[in-house]
Amino acid sequence: MALPFMRRLTGCLIVAIGVAAVGTAPLTGQAKEADADRPVVHEAVVDGVIQPVAAEYMIAALNRADADGAALVVFTLRTPGGLVDSTRAIVERMLAAKTPVAVFVAPSGARAASAGFLITLAADVAAMAPGTHIGAAHPVEGGGQKTDETMAKKAAEDVAAYARTLATRRHRNVTMAGDAVIESRAFTDGEALEASPPLVDLVASDLPELLKKLDGRQVARFDGSSAVLHTADARVVTVEMTSRQRLLSAIADPNIAYLLLSLGTLGLTIELWSPGAVVPGVVGGLCLLLAFFAFSILPVNYAGLMLIVFGLLLLVLEIKVTSFGLLTVGGLVSLILGSMMLVDSSIPELQISLRLIVPIALGFTAIAAMLVRLAVAAQRQHPVTGPAAMVGEHGEALTAIDADHEGTVVTHGEIWRAIAPEPIPQGSRVLVTAVDGMQLRVRRD
Repeated sequence: MALPFMRRLTGCLIVAIGVAAVGTAPLTGQAKEADADRPVVHEAVVDGVIQPVAAEYMIAALNRADADGAALVVFTLRTPGGLVDSTRAIVERMLAAKTPVAVFVAPSGARAASAGFLITLAADVAAMAPGTHIGAAHPVEGGGQKTDETMAKKAAEDVAAYARTLATRRHRNVTMAGDAVIESRAFTDGEALEASPPLVDLVASDLPELLKKLDGRQVARFDGSSAVLHTADARVVTVEMTSRQRLLSAIADPNIAYLLLSLGTLGLTIELWSPGAVVPGVVGGLCLLLAFFAFSILPVNYAGLMLIVFGLLLLVLEIKVTSFGLLTVGGLVSLILGSMMLVDSSIPELQISLRLIVPIALGFTAIAAMLVRLAVAAQRQHPVTGPAAMVGEHGEALTAIDADHEGTVVTHGEIWRAIAPEPIPQGSRVLVTAVDGMQLRVRRD
């Protein structure tokens, strides 16, 4: 009875599954077709300093959007600023892009300062989230060089003219754009939107709201043409950094660069102390090369770098020179001051954390102190090879020895000729006091 019932139940299940599969197949095809008809919006998140790696990432996102025929590229931007050369490269590619570009300063509490302000001005659509601000774009000279007033003014005027040009072509507030550079002014989302003419186009709380507000909006392109945005029910494609870009972007962090510099210096120092170790030298060289790459795109103060090198030199000299700790103290102070001066920037994100500087400086000092202790201990050790190693050895007189007659002794497993300032009978224990060529000076032990 149970077997026929199970057969009927199995047959019903197979029929039900077949009907469901047939019924859903057209729906799946329709869903794919409908999904293909939806507009595509590419989003790229730029969070951090504008430097060559960030520029490469943004340019790659624009190239991909142009190749895919996207309806819009949205750069969600939060940055304290960055390098002028990288900013100009980004702006030039944005202005030449076939795809309309929107820069969205978000989320709430974020900012687009300095270089980020110029990138926002250059976009087809400039948008901000509530509670964000933009501006403060006065150029700051990096590299530790002292710039005279005339050169500083020329640099500021150059960037201000650049900002005014972008604002004019985008029909945005030219006066506010110039003030952001010359007077380092910053503007909230309300101030930027309510200005006449406005500095930004709209305020939105998040990306979905931004796309909803942009749907059907006509934007003027930089070349004078216009485009109507279709972003309703758009499919958002997030453009991520490649593994290589993420690695290089991490290395460009000032704290990581400083750590690599410290590890590289320590590795090469260990290799010099112990030639042939190989691993410390290879790792140290690699760390130094990566640190130099990072410093090539960071505003490095070379006076700070020289102070670090000088501090390390003082710590090394402590091993060779008796200074009663003065060289160690001087090296520690030089390391800390040089580390604090290493990156020349007023932007907190471009400064090395004191929480990293102090442990590394103390670590180098501890290593130097340990090496000094080992060197002193090594100097106090009794020699174990050569003639000096015989002094203090015990032996036995094989023949009688007196002040006028040379005798023989056995010590250290060897038979030596020996003289003594006092008579020593045969078989007595002796102590070596000096070595004179192939002859020992001994006394009774």
